Amino acid sequence: LFQFYFLFHLVVCFDAKINFDDNAEFRQKKIFAMDDKSENEPMENEAACYDLKYIGLDGNIACFVNGAGLAMATCDIISLNGGKPANFLDLGGGVKEAQVYQAFKLLTADPKVEAILVNIFGGIVNCAIIANGITKACRELELKVPLVVRLEGTNVHEAQRILNESGLPITSASDLEDAAKKAVASVTKK
Repeated sequence: LFQFYFLFHLVVCFDAKINFDDNAEFRQKKIFAMDDKSENEPMENEAACYDLKYIGLDGNIACFVNGAGLAMATCDIISLNGGKPANFLDLGGGVKEAQVYQAFKLLTADPKVEAILVNIFGGIVNCAIIANGITKACRELELKVPLVVRLEGTNVHEAQRILNESGLPITSASDLEDAAKKAVASVTKK
């Protein structure tokens, strides 16, 4: 983003911002070493250790999503249904069960979180891996807030079977609208 001002027929740039693609880190080590992480929130730095993108917000419904666009859409639909998102947590593409567990650990560490909405659209992401990570996290972290899960994509039927047979109090949703309504309803009941 450049801001230009025209002074006496001269173009002068007063501000510039540059972002680097995280996928280039392996070949641009010197550039990434200059990153000042002290400006980040502690949760952002913790999430980055597990290849997760986390941005804290002021609401009470945690969002666990794959992809920045889907995360923004999830936050928007929560707001449209009368809720307030507590965060923006992007799982990314090549997910592992351990990342799902760490994501839940981060989300449950936030005292504002009163419900968690998982919204995964798995083209690259294997929904069964997500489901296994969810059930492990729910058991080991003794999840105390309502959990609404919407999964779509690769191995979704296997994932739904894993969640249904887990015996855990997980609310399934058929689509994003349904998921948002259920998540908002779960916090307004309190």
